[in-house]
This record gives sequence, C-alpha cells and structure tokens, in this order.
Amino acid sequence: MRTFAFAAFLVASLALPNVTPAETGFARLFQRDQSGSTAAPKRRQRGFLFFGRKPAKVEPITYTTAWLDSQPAASGDANFECLAQTLYFEARGETVKGQFAVAEVVMNRVASAQFPNSVCGVIKQGTGRRHQCQFSYTCDGRSEAIGERQSYERVAKVARAVLDGTSQELTEGATYYHTTAVRPRWSRTFTNTAQIGVHLFYRDERYRTASSD
Repeated sequence: MRTFAFAAFLVASLALPNVTPAETGFARLFQRDQSGSTAAPKRRQRGFLFFGRKPAKVEPITYTTAWLDSQPAASGDANFECLAQTLYFEARGETVKGQFAVAEVVMNRVASAQFPNSVCGVIKQGTGRRHQCQFSYTCDGRSEAIGERQSYERVAKVARAVLDGTSQELTEGATYYHTTAVRPRWSRTFTNTAQIGVHLFYRDERYRTASSD
C-alpha cells in the first residue's frame, strides 16, 4: 500500500507545472524511505538479496570417510601435491582425524620460524640424506609410486580442506609426531600435545606457532 501511495504522490508532484519534487516534499519523503532501508536489520536485507535462492552453506567436517566421499575431487598446485603425497605415504592407514592431524603438523611447520615457509619446502627438508629427512618416506629408499588410488583420492581431499583452512585445531600447535611403535630421543624434550590414532604429537616450546598461542 505504501508503494502505491508513494508512486501516486510522485506522479502527482511531477504533473504540477513549475513545481519540483523538492518543493512538494518529495525529497524529504525519499530521504525518509532511504533511511528506513538503511536501518533495516541486516538479516532482512540479506533475505531480500537472496530472494529465490539459498545462501551457500559450509558443511562442518565430521572426520569420517563418509564425509570425505561426499566432497568433490581435490586438485591444486605443487604444495597441494606435496601434502597429498605425504598424507598418502605417512597416514593413509590412519583414521580421517589422524590424517587431518598429520596435515596440521605440516602447516604448523610452515608457520614456524624453525622450518621452511612452504609446504613442499617443509616436506622435502633433508631429502637426499638417507634417514636424515624430516618425513621418512622421502628418504627410505622405497618407491614412491601410488598404488591405492582410492586412498590417495581421500587423503587428497584432506589436503585440500587443510590448505583451504576449513579444518579445526587438533594438535595444539604440534610440529612433530611419531607412531606409538617407536619412541625417538627428541620426544623426551618436547611437549606431548595429543594422541590421535597411532600417532603422538609434540610441540617444541622454543618455536611455538601462532595456532598454539
């Protein structure tokens, strides 16, 4: 009803000779209408903007194979490839949550001044010196051929989610991990922050990352 009244008022105002909208009070009415729109709740304005279509929803991570299988096929640049390959060789037999935790360690290292500042730099650190690399699969002398395609596709989705920043904090800033089958010397000097699946996670207090503050 208000819209029709406003339109009628405008037409009548413009039809009068030598009378401007400002002189008839049109400017004041227009200003009032504009200020009312500005003061409207943001939720109502969003509802108007998205009329006829629903805003995109970000589905929460549930750390299950069902969730992974529901995600689109993952792809990316060299850093994505490095992270996906690391998850395949280091954690494909782990739980989904454990795979996310291992990927988080890589990202925590990228954020730390103690390590290289790229995903591939972190993963390949020390590679070429047998058993002196940071990630054992890069210097154990074994083939790095990917034989389990479905497993790779799943861990690739984990890598994509972590690189996109959609995962949650799991390890409290850990930059090291090892399986429960071993106990390396360095584990005695670092802070144990979590155990997820068969991996124990550690943080070096001298190089705390932003995520662990």
